[in-house]
Amino acid sequence: MPESKKTFFLGSEYCLLGSVYEPSEDSELLIASVKVNKNDFVLDLGTGTGIQAINALMNGAKKVLCTDINADALNCAEVNLKKSGLVHLTEFRKSNLFSEIPEKFDLIIFNTPYVLSDEIKYKELDGGIKGREILDKFLNEFSNHLNSDGKAFFIQTDLNDLTETKKILSGKGFECEVIAEKKLFFEKLLVLKAFRK
Repeated sequence: MPESKKTFFLGSEYCLLGSVYEPSEDSELLIASVKVNKNDFVLDLGTGTGIQAINALMNGAKKVLCTDINADALNCAEVNLKKSGLVHLTEFRKSNLFSEIPEKFDLIIFNTPYVLSDEIKYKELDGGIKGREILDKFLNEFSNHLNSDGKAFFIQTDLNDLTETKKILSGKGFECEVIAEKKLFFEKLLVLKAFRK
């Protein structure tokens, strides 16, 4: 296991392992925006440190499946969920997006890799050309894993072409709302909520 470091986020201390994405402004914006209903079955896609899972459980979710392509992230999330006392309500699974996920959920949370890049070198950050490579794969698959009245919350920026996102979702029978935004130095973070029309 890689060296364990400590990181502080929203006043709490978390374990951070290896190349696991450190919670940042996007993580905070997503946490502040996600609305969890009591007894929701939640997918924390690309769980990283597990903070989205912890937030969902603290707000009433009955169970969270934490998935990540990075084994270090799954180990890190498990450490943090144990520390939070909520690990008994979670499951951890290695998956490349939905590749190992047959279930359907009430809520899907995804802090999407959105950085514009020529290639996917850093999986926790890089979104490829226009920052849409991972985003588009997610948008084309998530509806198969959402209950009929379920919702998905995810991140993108104003540089990732919001019009294209809305077009894809509309073609799949989904509404899309920008429910939060935050201006950074060179881009604007957006939290989007998708739900069936």
